[in-house]
Amino acid sequence: MIRNKRKLDKFYRELEAKEKLSYKAALRIYEALHKEALSLGVINSDNILDGLEVDLRIAKAINGLSRGRKANKTNSSKVRRR
Repeated sequence: MIRNKRKLDKFYRELEAKEKLSYKAALRIYEALHKEALSLGVINSDNILDGLEVDLRIAKAINGLSRGRKANKTNSSKVRRR
């Protein structure tokens, strides 16, 4: 859980400034990681998008829950308690 967004943003800005990773170097790293994932059988061209729809539905449900909680909090202050 991120507790201090400003510190995290500052950390990423400093990290990016220090690394100075070129596009070509980043692409080589990505391709090596992709090749390793393929060799391990974690991904392949047949299953690359498997489960994406499920993940999207779960994300929508979770986001809907958090919106509902916010609405309930604001509405609950207006409801009289007996």
